[in-house]
Amino acid sequence: MKLTDLVISETDEHIALNKPSGLLSIPDREGKEISLKALLQEKYDHIFTVHRLDRDTSGVIVFAKNEAIHKHLSRQFEERFTEKIYVGMVVGSPPNKSGTINAPIAENMIKRGVMLIHQRGKESITDYEVLEDFGLYSWMQFRIHTGRTHQIRVHMQSVGHPLVCDVTYGDGKPVLLSSLKHKKFKLSRNELDERPLMNRLALHAARLSIDLPSGERLVLEATLPRDMNALLQQVRKWGKK
Repeated sequence: MKLTDLVISETDEHIALNKPSGLLSIPDREGKEISLKALLQEKYDHIFTVHRLDRDTSGVIVFAKNEAIHKHLSRQFEERFTEKIYVGMVVGSPPNKSGTINAPIAENMIKRGVMLIHQRGKESITDYEVLEDFGLYSWMQFRIHTGRTHQIRVHMQSVGHPLVCDVTYGDGKPVLLSSLKHKKFKLSRNELDERPLMNRLALHAARLSIDLPSGERLVLEATLPRDMNALLQQVRKWGKK
């Protein structure tokens, strides 16, 4: 993996990248696993964390290159001036094709690192829209007004439509072509087991809009990863009602 292949936008003040799924945004507590920030620090003298994406979520993430822009961008996230748009595949067909989920999110006191909806939690607001309904699955767009840990995942679980392949808030089952094609599916002669179309969290940070110190509104967009694009194409072909 080359950092240059991930860059969406870069100036003397910031760098925005299309983070691959499976890569940590920043180092964890143990510091044993590679992270995007650590890779950037090998190349640049100073890198400042502005926001994060879950390990399994792909898409737009931005880092600051100096303290001034770090403060400028961080304030926008804190005061909700940014526009954060995600896309993802969920299980099932939500009855309401658009709406807003406003439910507080807190950490599970028993299972650390797992979040839940609870009155002691912080305000959490997610707008959602079903872009394509396939019955078995639905392709959705989300706008989060707050940035709580696992926000979209927890909110979608709460309405009975967890993200595809979510091992924490869903059943974690991979998506198989055979489940879409049914009787028309056959393994090739050289394959003993079917390869999943998707076996990781189907969530992607597609667009992030921020204001630069100049006053310019910068819209950062991240193309869909190959696996999510392949999943969408196959579900479009075989998964409709």
